[in-house]
Amino acid sequence: MTKQLYPIGHVARRTGLSVSAIRFYADEGVVPPTSHTDGGYLLYDVEAVARLELVRTLRDLGASVEDVRRVLAEELTLHDLASTHPGIVERQLRRPGARRAVLRTVVSQGGSARQVTLMHELVSLSDEDRERLLDDFWDEVTEGLAVHPAFVGHLHRLRPVLPDEPATEQLQAWIALADMVRAEDFRDEVRKFFHGAFAAPEARTMTSPEVMARVERHRLVEVEAWEAERSGVEPDSERGREIAGRLLASLAGLTAEVTGTAPEAAGLRRALTEPDPVVDEHARRAVAEFEGVLDRYAALVATVNGTPDETGGGASERWVAAAMAAL
Repeated sequence: MTKQLYPIGHVARRTGLSVSAIRFYADEGVVPPTSHTDGGYLLYDVEAVARLELVRTLRDLGASVEDVRRVLAEELTLHDLASTHPGIVERQLRRPGARRAVLRTVVSQGGSARQVTLMHELVSLSDEDRERLLDDFWDEVTEGLAVHPAFVGHLHRLRPVLPDEPATEQLQAWIALADMVRAEDFRDEVRKFFHGAFAAPEARTMTSPEVMARVERHRLVEVEAWEAERSGVEPDSERGREIAGRLLASLAGLTAEVTGTAPEAAGLRRALTEPDPVVDEHARRAVAEFEGVLDRYAALVATVNGTPDETGGGASERWVAAAMAAL
């Protein structure tokens, strides 16, 4: 099978190197061209293009041409380059922004040539490019989804904002996230999850702004119950009973919003104190499926944004049942 060859102008656009720089690296034997046309024009295959992308990354980080040559020849590892050339480290650590974080990551953890190039590529994206990457992801996985448009807008807002001077863990999380949303298998998995979870006819109602607002208010009460249990509040105490009352009222409001009918209070309390094992198992499976698909995405977004989620989903069934029984 014949390899695809690219002319030097195409390679320049792809790598961000000038044509003259590419010719210089060819003349120096750093990255020779793969072939020539009859007219003497340089041609490069995809492996050579990848090597030139790495050259640009290393040069941007301050490596000399000789250092680059040795890295490409596998005579010098990226970690050794950063560790044994303090001048490079010192110069780059004085610089603000993402390149400093790239170098810090190389020094602390090393990494393959592809990983370093990917780091450089992703942190070098403009704000518009980053936004487009996430928009493309959410557009693809929600295409044809029978939900309220506002719900799709909500999903689009679930994204990271990389700071101007990211810490190493923020940079690593952004790289992992960008790699994740580019992967076809992850996109397929998320698309299948949403289209399965929202296949019912009432999906549009369930995802309306009114219902979503109700869901969020109910979630906050559940978090409050979780925090109360974690801090040792007894379920039959005044505080426990107060939270239980609000949980009951919140669930009643949410049920009425979804069904259009006010629920019977005794039935709701029974559902909270004596959960149906079949319904409960379905709920556990739904939560597990959601977490299996999107929990990693949410965790990476939280890390990039510097707001790791340390709250639980809700109090235990035992605590809620005891609080409800004490009402």
